[in-house]
Amino acid sequence: MNPITTAATIPGLVWAYRLYADTDKRERLPDDTDRATLFSGEGFLWLHLSLVDARVPALLEEVPGLSAAARSALTTHETHSTITVEEQMLYGTLVDFQREFDQDTSDIGWLHFVLTDRYLITTRVQPLRSVERARLQIEKNAAKFTRPLDIFELLVIEFQRTLISLVIEITEELNLIEDFVYENAPRDERRRLAPIRRTIVRLHRHLRTVLSLMRRASASDDEEMPFGFDEVASRLTGRLEAVDHDVYALQDRARLLHEEIDSKLSSEINRHLYILSIMTAFLLPPTLVTGFFGMNTSSLPFSGGGGGTEYAVGLIVASMLLAWWLLRRTNIL
Repeated sequence: MNPITTAATIPGLVWAYRLYADTDKRERLPDDTDRATLFSGEGFLWLHLSLVDARVPALLEEVPGLSAAARSALTTHETHSTITVEEQMLYGTLVDFQREFDQDTSDIGWLHFVLTDRYLITTRVQPLRSVERARLQIEKNAAKFTRPLDIFELLVIEFQRTLISLVIEITEELNLIEDFVYENAPRDERRRLAPIRRTIVRLHRHLRTVLSLMRRASASDDEEMPFGFDEVASRLTGRLEAVDHDVYALQDRARLLHEEIDSKLSSEINRHLYILSIMTAFLLPPTLVTGFFGMNTSSLPFSGGGGGTEYAVGLIVASMLLAWWLLRRTNIL
């Protein structure tokens, strides 16, 4: 007997939606849905699973029409983006951002997916921001989504919107750092700037990877890609390129800020060294005078009679005046 007909619940289920083309009808399936009818019937299915449940790979073995490579893409633990087009099927891994129960984060997460004309299966380990926003969009207006490819497009669009919000947050943070950098009061903002630059570099790297994969997938043979994917990929590429331009501008701005901070700190260090050098130049002649009179030798000048100390002090003052005159003469002061 096929095990898909005997299981009582869907392992690792986060949610499952059945949607119907050209209608606002959408059905959220409970976890005790009969798995024998899960991938059959009218409409199309979005099945979202958590890989924390160790039974998920066994469930994926039972999904009709799912190749071994597609099953592997849904359960992989690799941390890089991939998009593969194969026999009217699209599968791979998309980058996303993790979310906690009470707040969003900027930590990188990974969404694994398989797309056909009948279903979209997505898996993840940690909760993800874009996926949750896509679910809310389906709850709000299911009529906009007439095929699984529309939900895939929505996932990438929500990722782009998340990137835009992060760009705005980073821009505001850079504005604050910039205000401190160009103030007269010295302040080292490198420690504050370093994690921002690291975040920007990671965003740019992952975004460029997704863009490259999207272009490569859209260049596949028409017989291989799902129907309409070339148009969706073209729209998504345009959106992501616009964000990539903003991220690159942030990266360039953060680099210039770092250089400005280094320049300002170098100027401050040079100023301190200049003051220290001047003090050394003033104190060196008096040091020579005191060192000379501090020798325990016979026949030192002013060692006999009165007023020797006054003469020695006079020599110290005279040596300092001589040092000052020389520094002025050579335009050091």
